[in-house]
Amino acid sequence: MFYEFLYPLHDQLSFLNIFRYITFRTIYGGLSAFLICFFLGPWVIRKLAAMQIGQMIQTDGPQTHLGKQGTPTMGGILILFSVFTATIFWGNLTNHYIFILLLTLLLFGGIGFVDDFLMQVKKRNMGFTAKGKFIIQIACGLVISLLIFLSPDFTTTLTVPFFKDFSPDLGFWYIPFACLVIVGASNAVNLTDGLDGLAIGPVIVASVTYMFFAYVAGHIQIAEYLHVRHITSAGEISVICAILAGAGMGFLWFNAHPAQIFMGDSGSLPLGAILGAIAVVVKQEILLLIVGGLFVMEALSVIIQVGYFKLTKGKRIFRMAPLHHHFELKGWHESKVIVRFWIIAITLAILSLGTLKIR
Repeated sequence: MFYEFLYPLHDQLSFLNIFRYITFRTIYGGLSAFLICFFLGPWVIRKLAAMQIGQMIQTDGPQTHLGKQGTPTMGGILILFSVFTATIFWGNLTNHYIFILLLTLLLFGGIGFVDDFLMQVKKRNMGFTAKGKFIIQIACGLVISLLIFLSPDFTTTLTVPFFKDFSPDLGFWYIPFACLVIVGASNAVNLTDGLDGLAIGPVIVASVTYMFFAYVAGHIQIAEYLHVRHITSAGEISVICAILAGAGMGFLWFNAHPAQIFMGDSGSLPLGAILGAIAVVVKQEILLLIVGGLFVMEALSVIIQVGYFKLTKGKRIFRMAPLHHHFELKGWHESKVIVRFWIIAITLAILSLGTLKIR
């Protein structure tokens, strides 16, 4: 909004030229999202508590979690509102990738909201069936992937970390591949969201990491110097990455241990999906395995546990899946699990940034 309405006036008021710079809007977009989330947080928590929308704790999990019963959930609506509002003010709304990323939040946020609504308001114990939710996610993922595929400056080649001249072209098969990335990231973040601040911390780290990749991809001189594929409209994505990080920090203020609010599927599903979509748009799809390595670990722990359980008729590899519960049951305090997992996420983010030079 600021870009569309204020920048055209820079001929009369020269100081408005500052809105042309992505770096300026990135900084203040992130700050705005943080402040919106921070100041609206207490009101949202009170409203959710008054509506008795509280977390239901499964009794077969760690017993230390039973004290969290009734903590307001569906806090994802706070994150999404902050992201949408800050993007409307600071983003270039004529950029087609901004539209696609906001649509990703809207579609997957809608899935998460309905799922939370069925559990918290309609009191259906598990919300959507797993199969039903997955089918809807696939459908939404295909829509987003097709829109990205049809973007005028988009290519179907893959960027493989650590390899400069190896870029396989998937052609039309890029659409199901992109869908896999988006849906996989959505569910991986969802599985990670099991402890206070555990998911939102790595989401912030991943958002900041992709903010750098988006800026590099959108800047022709830097992209050429680092041998990164230049994408004309990708620079604007750094603004929405900063806004995601800012909203995440605002939410973390209330989600930090002991949490006053949980994001629920309303937050974890769309946040994972938009990270996947961003990775696809900036041509760092495979790198998401490193940037979001913590989410990958959590998802793999569930897949391995379920598969091994079925193959061995009841035996387990982990004490409990996802992985964070395994360490809790080993005696790690919740705060120790959270901080150590954050350290892993930051380390992987630094490693991923190193791929810009190691080729």
